[in-house]
Amino acid sequence: MRRFVVIGLGRFGTKLAIALSMSGAEVIAIDKDRNPIEMIRDQVSLAVRLDSTDEEAMKAQGVGKADVAIVGMGQQNFESAILTVVNLRQMGITQIYARAESLTQGEVFSKVGATEVIYPEIESAQRWAYKLIAPQIGEKLDLAPGHSLARLKAPASFDGRTVMDLQLRQKYNVNLVLIKRGDHGKAKKSEQDAIINVMPETIIYEDDILMIAGSDSDLLRLPQE
Repeated sequence: MRRFVVIGLGRFGTKLAIALSMSGAEVIAIDKDRNPIEMIRDQVSLAVRLDSTDEEAMKAQGVGKADVAIVGMGQQNFESAILTVVNLRQMGITQIYARAESLTQGEVFSKVGATEVIYPEIESAQRWAYKLIAPQIGEKLDLAPGHSLARLKAPASFDGRTVMDLQLRQKYNVNLVLIKRGDHGKAKKSEQDAIINVMPETIIYEDDILMIAGSDSDLLRLPQE
C-alpha cells in the first residue's frame, strides 16, 4: 500500500486526502490548525496538527517514510510551503507535488525540489473553457501537451455511416480508437453494449460513445450535431 502525506488542509488538500483514502491508500493529513484536523481525523489513516516547517516534528510522525507528498498550502502560506518542500526533499521523499496559484509560484517550487506542480485554479479554468467551447466533448485524458484522448457521443450526422464514410482522419486529423455501443438498439445483438474494434466498414450510430485521439485544436473541430 502506498503511503501519502497531504500537508495543508484547505478545500483542495482536504478533498484530495479523503479521495486518496477512499481509494485504499494510507494517508497522513497535516495542518497547523486544529479545526481541519478534527474534521478529517476519522477519514484518513492519521491526522496530525503540526508545523510542517519543523523537520523534526515531521520525522516524528513518520512523514519521511511516505512514498508521495502533496503540499497543498494556500498563497497566504507560500513561504511556509517553500520550507515544507525543502524539508520533504531533505527527508528523502522523491515524489513531491506542490500546489501553486501562479506560474511564478510553480517555478519557485520546482527550483526548491518539487517534482511536479499542481495548478488547480488554472487547470480548472482550462477544463471549463474547453467544455464551454466544445460541449460535444465529454471526458478528456491528456496524452501529451496539446494532445488528448477524448470521449465523444456520436452526433446525429454520424448515424448509420461507416468509419470509412466519415473519414475522420482525413477531415479532422483525429484517430478513432474504439466505439462503445449506446443503448439505441440499432446495432446487432452481438454488438450491443460492446466495445467495438474499429474497422473501415464499422457502422456508427447516433449516441454511440467514441474514443478519439488527436490534438486539442483538432478535437474542437469535431461536429456537435
